[in-house]
Amino acid sequence: MATEQGLAQITLREVAGRVGMQAPSLYSHFESKHAIHDAMFGQAWTEYLETLRVAESAAPTSPRAMLRHLARTFFEFSASNLARYQLMNQRTIPGFEPSAESYAPAVAALELLREQLAGIGITREEDVDLSTALMGGLVDAQLANDPGGDRWARLVERTTEMFADNVGLPPEA
Repeated sequence: MATEQGLAQITLREVAGRVGMQAPSLYSHFESKHAIHDAMFGQAWTEYLETLRVAESAAPTSPRAMLRHLARTFFEFSASNLARYQLMNQRTIPGFEPSAESYAPAVAALELLREQLAGIGITREEDVDLSTALMGGLVDAQLANDPGGDRWARLVERTTEMFADNVGLPPEA
């Protein structure tokens, strides 16, 4: 429903109808609309964490190739679903704060990313933040200005190379 209509348009009545129950019965599973958002938030970050782990198993060996691989993994996962990306990264739902339980996979994903970046020589916190901001910015631009296209997707490698130069990763042989 979020993908079809957007996060803000979800109503408990519609959710209940989609799963074949009456709206009051839905409250036995979720106490509020924010509780549904919380479950979706946790599920989305769990899916990304698993995607990141799978990407790690297929990772290239050179630092620059690994950086491009991580960037492409994040970009493709994020740009593939606007509602999921908004929920995960943009705080578009007024008053929604993820629970500690749902936030845990997001923390684990960031920690795994930090470990993967450290493995290729990127260890400064501000460099991890910059990497995240660069890819997030490309995803934002892609989703806002060319959904389903590749205008900003084509810039992932170039952006990654500029970042690699900035942090001093060695050139590829």
